[in-house]
Amino acid sequence: MSLVHAVEVPRRPVSRLKPVIGARRFEQVTQAAERTRAVLAGRTIWNVNSTAVGGGVAEMLQVLVGYVQDLGIAIGWLVISGDAEFFAITKRLHNEIHGSLHGAPLGAAEAVHYAQMLAANAVELAARVRPGDVVLLHDPQTAALAAPLAQAGARVVWRCHIGVDWENEVTRAGWEFLRPHLAAAEAYVFSRPNYVPSWVPAAKAWIIPPSIDPFSPKNQPLAVGTVQAILARLGVLDGATPMVPATFVRRDGDMDMVTRPAVVIGEGHPSPGDPVLVQVSRWDRLKDMAGVMRGFADYVVPSGDGHLMLVGPAVQDVSDDPEGAAVYGECLLQWRDLSPAARARILLVTLPLDDVDENAAMVNALQRHAAVIAQKSLAEGFGLTVSEGMWKGRPVIGSAVGGIIDQIAEGTGILLPDPADLMAFGSAARLLLGDPDQAARIGQAAHAHVREQYVGDVHLLRYARLLGTLIGEG
Repeated sequence: MSLVHAVEVPRRPVSRLKPVIGARRFEQVTQAAERTRAVLAGRTIWNVNSTAVGGGVAEMLQVLVGYVQDLGIAIGWLVISGDAEFFAITKRLHNEIHGSLHGAPLGAAEAVHYAQMLAANAVELAARVRPGDVVLLHDPQTAALAAPLAQAGARVVWRCHIGVDWENEVTRAGWEFLRPHLAAAEAYVFSRPNYVPSWVPAAKAWIIPPSIDPFSPKNQPLAVGTVQAILARLGVLDGATPMVPATFVRRDGDMDMVTRPAVVIGEGHPSPGDPVLVQVSRWDRLKDMAGVMRGFADYVVPSGDGHLMLVGPAVQDVSDDPEGAAVYGECLLQWRDLSPAARARILLVTLPLDDVDENAAMVNALQRHAAVIAQKSLAEGFGLTVSEGMWKGRPVIGSAVGGIIDQIAEGTGILLPDPADLMAFGSAARLLLGDPDQAARIGQAAHAHVREQYVGDVHLLRYARLLGTLIGEG
């Protein structure tokens, strides 16, 4: 049994971006690709992370690896394995870096198990990676791979997708756990400047925000009838079944249909014309699904319009997040204790993840049907669901934390200064659910902002500059 497996990613034609980004930006991408091919001179870029499905990192890799292949650059994606204890440790580490401590701090026993698990993965990785290849290690699950891969001759870059703008004893403990493992990295990539730990040399720190792909199953255009057909298949809407099929386009260009239902907990379903507030997240305490539910129940249900859908993945399908089942269970218990009026207007929805493209199409339809999208996180590395919702022309209510601050510019959504202020969240939700014209104006501005800042060409250009610097100095 292999610990490391390769993810096969379909080639994605970069030319499709040209009508979206314009001729000038498209030319910059093709010129950067030409320079990067020359710099790499036969080397391969390897992305290494801990899961092929679930979460924004896996979704971005599906897109960016496909585009880079189309640009004629050798690139691969490898996923490591771990046992239950390893992923429990890395989840606690994830929480610590976000300043949240559940249970005792990580100690010597956890450090040994973490290092041993990654040392075993490193044996297989070193057999695949050639000297001179560039390895992009993603997030805390991979940090202890830096030294053995560097010893094997790889040029190692550690890419951290998480962080907070402040520090306390908990965050410092998380970084101190990782720091010894990262000394061998030649460069470090973060989503925001404030996420860079003080011990990372300024010359080795790179800031590369993530991006969306307008043509992925999660973001591609869907007709209103198709949206309703997908939602009817999921089982989240009342009303007659639409006459059009629940179709979408896969990453490889093939047409397919959404066939799997969601698991839906609720005592009432919205009709197609009812305004809906949607939050799509992992079942993670830092995403605060429970707070969204409480804020809606207490401050929207009594005097406002609309329904709430809290949408997350089927918890058994996300192998690297052992807290998911517990958090989903807590939300179920909380929902059960709501008033009958609130239970009739709040749905808990879990989506199957066994088909990544179909899952993405489900999320796409849910976000396009939404009148308003929420991302009321308590902490957030970047929160790409914000840009995804904005791309669809929807106003987003987001917490003023992490990368959400960068995405929601003035006039493109509503930022909540205090994520724990449920009254303010409820007030924002009532405002936008009850005023479709204002919601539409904000959504239009949101779409334009994402087009300028968070489409994949910008992302690729930043990595091209990193690689040019890294290999040029090598």
